[in-house]
Amino acid sequence: MTEQTDSHGGQRNAAVRPTRPTPLPAAPPRPRTGDEPDEALPLARGAHTVRPAMSGGVDGPADPPDGEGGEGRAHPPADGPKPAGGTGGERLRFVGAATRRIARGIDLDEIVLGLCRATVPTFADAILVYLRDPLPVGDERPVGPVVLRLRRTDRLPEYARGLGTPETAWGAESLASLPGAPAPADGPGLGLELADAAAERCEVRIGGPLAEVLRGVRPVFGDSSAARAALPELLGADRPVPQQRRTILAPLRGRRRVIGAAVFIRRPDRPAFEGDDLLVAAQLATHTALGVDKAVLYGREVYIADELQRTMLPDSLPQPTGVRLASRYLPAAETARVGGDWYDAIPLPGNRIALVVGDVMGHSMTSAAIMGQLRTTAQTLAGLDLPPQEVLHHLDEQAQRLGSDRMATCLYAVYDPVSHRIVIANAGHPPPIMLHRGGRAEVLRVPPGAPIGVGGVDFEAVELDAPAGATLLLYTDGLVESRIRDVWTGIEQLRERLIDTARLTGPNPPPLEPLCDEVLGMLGPGDRDDDIALLAARFEGIAPSDVAYWFLDPRPQTARQARRLARRALDRWELGELSDAVELLVSEVITNAVRYAERPITLRLLRTNVLRCEVGDDVPQLPRLRQARPSDEGGRGLYLVNKLARRWGATRLSTGKVVWFELALPPHGHSG
Repeated sequence: MTEQTDSHGGQRNAAVRPTRPTPLPAAPPRPRTGDEPDEALPLARGAHTVRPAMSGGVDGPADPPDGEGGEGRAHPPADGPKPAGGTGGERLRFVGAATRRIARGIDLDEIVLGLCRATVPTFADAILVYLRDPLPVGDERPVGPVVLRLRRTDRLPEYARGLGTPETAWGAESLASLPGAPAPADGPGLGLELADAAAERCEVRIGGPLAEVLRGVRPVFGDSSAARAALPELLGADRPVPQQRRTILAPLRGRRRVIGAAVFIRRPDRPAFEGDDLLVAAQLATHTALGVDKAVLYGREVYIADELQRTMLPDSLPQPTGVRLASRYLPAAETARVGGDWYDAIPLPGNRIALVVGDVMGHSMTSAAIMGQLRTTAQTLAGLDLPPQEVLHHLDEQAQRLGSDRMATCLYAVYDPVSHRIVIANAGHPPPIMLHRGGRAEVLRVPPGAPIGVGGVDFEAVELDAPAGATLLLYTDGLVESRIRDVWTGIEQLRERLIDTARLTGPNPPPLEPLCDEVLGMLGPGDRDDDIALLAARFEGIAPSDVAYWFLDPRPQTARQARRLARRALDRWELGELSDAVELLVSEVITNAVRYAERPITLRLLRTNVLRCEVGDDVPQLPRLRQARPSDEGGRGLYLVNKLARRWGATRLSTGKVVWFELALPPHGHSG
């Protein structure tokens, strides 16, 4: 026989029915300390209801009142008052404890569970809770018929029903949990069949008896004419309905509309419900309905917050040639998931990439909205290929336009894999840390600058080496600052953490994804006071042998010269089979540049996992693909590029533009 034991050593519910032992003398109920965990029944979520097992489906004895161990189930006085017909003071104490229990819930399941645990077995022997499907949110006006779906059932366990008299029913469950307690009484007619076989779904007919009861709002006895007609519609026409006053049907009405119904049931050997019990049921139904309304609105806010945060952050990071990226984002808390931290990686012409991390002050929807505006502005400015300090200057102006109190910190860096250099500008943000291949970690000396939104401040950029194999770590202050440590202590701890992680991998740099996890592992209890955004970049670079670069004067002979130079580079890379396509496309792009350029034209070929060709000039107007007419002498160059190239595009720069195209390499032509 398999049994579970509670925290007091008493047996809980047996997995198999025990043999009937020798009865023990009746014992007073064991008081709860309030520390025992709730033994929640399975909950039906969405459109499906999971019916709980009937044995072991509720707590042990009722929780004591306030000041005696917690606010669990409503707890009667120790001398065992009758569940029904008690004094007004007893009912007030019960309602107070029950409503506090219901109000403790935040989400929908907790509130419904609170109602069930507060009423069974103190007020009723079984309860059924129906809620609208779907539940209306706020001012939404539901369309279609009103559908009620069984959300949860709870009932007195089998073994507790056959013990004691109504006067001792308050402690029946505790008595049954003692070793050697008598086995369940076998006998029909306990009156709880409804909790076993109630209908899972009910469509409320317009003008029907159930609709009339729900519209009336007030609870009704099961033997009333209205309930006798409404209960079969709710529970199923073939379901038995307890006679006399063994049932109460209570509509659950929220702030604007009925959102469900609760059915309270007592067994035949227990006193029937009285008139004052309708008032108790009304209080329970009202608090439950208002709590459900609150939970639905809270759930909608959490959904909006999650969607807002998700759309503000990149779904995935680009993986351009010459650099590998990884990122993490952690909210400050599950109940405050929206913040102003963000990160971004923006591809730039010439295989360069902009790395951005920022932090808007605050943890509200407003902070997230401002973060989204600043991130969009940063992406637009990056597309113009502005220097990092200019990007921060324009972000500062944008923050001032958004409001006088819109403050943020930001770090903007541009990595060039060809030159193996990185340019960084800072606006009041914690400095980045670079982990070198040999395991040395250094805090980069970047001018701190003033936060974005201060106004009237110049930003300064520095250019640093970015050797192959090094890892740059950008982060927000939530990673290094908390109530138990200042920011510089946290930065030093982060640097030491990186050194320890690199030591485990020897001469090879640690993998990026595990490295991010190790960095977040430095957070201990009490270290999560703020959001955390983390962006790690592993510099791989592009070898000089895979780059060919020329300056060409804008002359009529330049196209022929460009074809010859491109052919030589392809022969050196053993890519001669691409010569015809490359010469044709280079000639078309160079010819268009020569027509308008006044300064030298740049031609660059890069061999990575693709062959990339870039042609730059000093004309800012971007070329547009158009369909040439039969009579036109030109206008077909970009059409050929579009047909033959794997990808192509044009990017406006501060000094002009770059037109580029890519061709797939043959299997033997990859670099490295």
